[in-house]
Amino acid sequence: MHQSCCLATKVDTIIKALDFSTIAKNDKVAIKMHLGFKDGYQTIPVFFVRRIVDAVKQAGGWPFITDNPTAVYNAYYRGYTQETCGCPLIPAAGVKDGYVYETKVGYGNVETLDMGGVLHDADVLIDLSHAKGHNSCGYGGAFKNLALGGYSAPSRWNKIHGIEETFPYWDPDKCTPDHARELVSSCPYGSIKYDEKTHKLTVGFSDCYQCMECIEADKSVGCLRISQENFSAFQSLLAHGAKKVLETFDDTKKFFLTFLIEITPFCDCWGLAQPCVVNDIGVLGSRNIVAIETATLDLIKNEGIIEKNIPLLFKHANLDPGIDLHPFQRLFGPMKNPYLVTQFAEKLGMGSRSYELVEVLPACETVKMEIPEEQFERQPSFY
Repeated sequence: MHQSCCLATKVDTIIKALDFSTIAKNDKVAIKMHLGFKDGYQTIPVFFVRRIVDAVKQAGGWPFITDNPTAVYNAYYRGYTQETCGCPLIPAAGVKDGYVYETKVGYGNVETLDMGGVLHDADVLIDLSHAKGHNSCGYGGAFKNLALGGYSAPSRWNKIHGIEETFPYWDPDKCTPDHARELVSSCPYGSIKYDEKTHKLTVGFSDCYQCMECIEADKSVGCLRISQENFSAFQSLLAHGAKKVLETFDDTKKFFLTFLIEITPFCDCWGLAQPCVVNDIGVLGSRNIVAIETATLDLIKNEGIIEKNIPLLFKHANLDPGIDLHPFQRLFGPMKNPYLVTQFAEKLGMGSRSYELVEVLPACETVKMEIPEEQFERQPSFY
């Protein structure tokens, strides 16, 4: 495990430590990253992406960047083009999001997911992740990048976002339409919906912050419950989904890089500018997805949250220092524990949560280095 400040020379050192020598000549190398959406410019700077691409080429591989079709199509808004990145940008499941491999998962109410064929067919995987919050599970990093971004839109939106329904949480026989409407109005986040025609109440767990005002409104009836298992299901499926993607690659051809910069509360797919709620920390590199995710979460927890930057949306943010919560649990609620995915993944045999953090070019070394001479750009000269 290698840690660094987000400087170009340190990123280069981490790439070298990852050892791309296992990339064979002419290997097709998928660099899976989130390219963002609309005005969401707080993604991994193309400056660093180009350095990774160049390193892959030097190793003899043929790199390409991949994400969902929409993100690829409008990536140029955020500076990602073949010219700036140095390699093609290819949708993970083709331009129509239909080139897929049906993949058996068999977890909860999800039997299969459609894995992106372009990602599946690659010889090498570089999971290039941006650390940030995520409203469905508290945090989005290396696992989310593969488990959501590695599958087609119907799988993402109709199956993964819906796994919470595996565990019943509402009893229609106990609930009258009037009471259902009362439950809807009790939620300050609008996450409860009710269909009067079918007499069906649904909770959008991605938008639930566990304020429990709905449970308070339901205490005289007892038809609703908000429990840990509904939230845990999403993270468990992330582990299962990521495992299936990783199984298509040889162990010597999987690399993980996570940028802990511009750490925002919501995912890059929201397509909007956001305040950073954790200070920039650096960059991590590893061959072990479970270790890098655990280390990332630990570093964010140790750094703590920037309270003044918390958006007003988080009405029930828990900032009590006496309660042991991860910064993203403080925002999204205690049941959205970001460590859960690492625990599930370890049980699935995907790696160990134990790690050794090695700082690259630490201050004790760089302070001894010769100070570079001041230089100015004079070539070509325009005067």
